[in-house]
Amino acid sequence: MGNIESNQTNKESSSSRFVINIIWKALFLFLVCNLIFVITTPLTWLGNISAYNYVLPGRRRLPWSENPSAAYNLSLNNLDAMFASHEVAGGNKPENEYRVLMFGDSSVWGFLLEAEETYSAYINNSQLVTQDGRKIRAYNLGYPTISLTKDLLLIDYAMQYQPDMIVWLVTLESFPARKQVFTPLVEHNPDIVRDLITDYNLNIALNHEGFIRPNLWDMTIMGSRRQLADLVRLQLYGVMWATTGIDQEIPDEYTPRQEDFDVDDSYYDYSPPVLSLEDLAFDVLAAGVERCEGVPVLIVNEPIFISQGQNSHIRYNFFYPRWAYDSYRQLMDEQSELHSWNYIDLWDSIPAVEFTNTAIHITPQSSAQLASMIGEAILELANASLDNSSK
Repeated sequence: MGNIESNQTNKESSSSRFVINIIWKALFLFLVCNLIFVITTPLTWLGNISAYNYVLPGRRRLPWSENPSAAYNLSLNNLDAMFASHEVAGGNKPENEYRVLMFGDSSVWGFLLEAEETYSAYINNSQLVTQDGRKIRAYNLGYPTISLTKDLLLIDYAMQYQPDMIVWLVTLESFPARKQVFTPLVEHNPDIVRDLITDYNLNIALNHEGFIRPNLWDMTIMGSRRQLADLVRLQLYGVMWATTGIDQEIPDEYTPRQEDFDVDDSYYDYSPPVLSLEDLAFDVLAAGVERCEGVPVLIVNEPIFISQGQNSHIRYNFFYPRWAYDSYRQLMDEQSELHSWNYIDLWDSIPAVEFTNTAIHITPQSSAQLASMIGEAILELANASLDNSSK
């Protein structure tokens, strides 16, 4: 009887040791995997693993959404994954293509517009051809936040796709020096932005408070689980997007742009009557042109809503008091002439009734109208650049 009890005790002890050994080995393996994950930082190359442009067609605009489940789209801060999902990454550049990459804010991306109603889509529909016989093909690389530094970050990444021209739509709200970092793409990509700051001597602190600095936990598998999940979700939403064509939730009704204002001439904490060069991030704009390394850059001051409502003599719209915007336009003219930038000012080219929910978003009809203006400027600059290169 004693032997039976002793054998049973030994078996239980052996079983316990076996379970403990498995736990310790699993814990060790888990720690090793997390250590390797921290050291190798694989989120970058994982972002390049994509079904888009292979199994799925490439998206016509960069992924962004406020409601992923309804838009079959989502926002993320992994540049590799964002561009890998876009049609611009879809194989070799055709020999007969004059490639135009378009950058800017949500107006370029196409807020409240279907993909086929954006500036780039209308330009492509125009079937423009350069004097050397290449078909102009515009790619929509706008993104719905307003910051020149965000645009510079995207331009810097996109140069690998062999553009023949960069079209950069800007507005005063993208210029204030103090807001350049405070947009998610910039905040979550501090290392790349710091390289740009160093390379182009930008007036942004390398240790800017807006940069999000991941701690050791954030760099582990567990700490990165949201980012890993987003990479998977982007692929899954791609299936539904490819099936339905839906990449944005467009409501049937929305709150119209504001037309009446209080007696208020404030713009951030800048003081009237004029803005100074130091108030605005012209150094970032210059860096973007320089980064394009000889590729022609067309800078477009995008249209804004011009109110006729209460106190519209003080403010053009919710964004801009008249003194600030007028000062900005004067500075843009002066800096463009000084640096020989290719610049067109379309600030008042769209009627007020054509603006939708903000001072920069416009209807599909006006999107087509604006695209026609930009398309003409693209063709003119493209042919002029070809003439210069042949001399």
